[in-house]
Amino acid sequence: MRKSNFKRSIRSVLGAGVFVASVAQAQANQSETAAQNEAVVRQAFESWAAGGNVFDALLAPDIRWTIHGSGPVAGTYESRQSFVEEASQPLVSRLTTPIMPEVHAIWAVGETVIVRFDGSATTTSGAPYENRFVWIFQLEDGLVVEAEAFLDLVAYQEVVENNEPVAE
Repeated sequence: MRKSNFKRSIRSVLGAGVFVASVAQAQANQSETAAQNEAVVRQAFESWAAGGNVFDALLAPDIRWTIHGSGPVAGTYESRQSFVEEASQPLVSRLTTPIMPEVHAIWAVGETVIVRFDGSATTTSGAPYENRFVWIFQLEDGLVVEAEAFLDLVAYQEVVENNEPVAE
């Protein structure tokens, strides 16, 4: 092997090693980010189950929250305040107990965290409210900046339409 071919081979091997090390570091960083984000979301849901407010602790003020499906509440909300007032409050105001989350699974990859949970409460008419949820979060600096929600919107709408809001 000539000297120039040998040097090129060495440079190729070294370049490949640097590339592999860079990929490994990126994967380690992504795993660390995923673990941190999962912990943030898990803590928020544990706090919620203990009677806290999941939205205040978890959502960025300028979150973009999309509820998928069809019905009056489906759509995209461009802030925490808009989401709470227009999507959450119409339901919550017709419940005599807080929605109690029962988390079945939390998956995290990098800045994405997916939560699969059931929620149950009692409506102002005394009927049970039960729903199943999948929330997909994008986090930045420990706060959710974008969310997608999948749930039974018929069950949501039945509560809103068939129950009086709690008197304030």
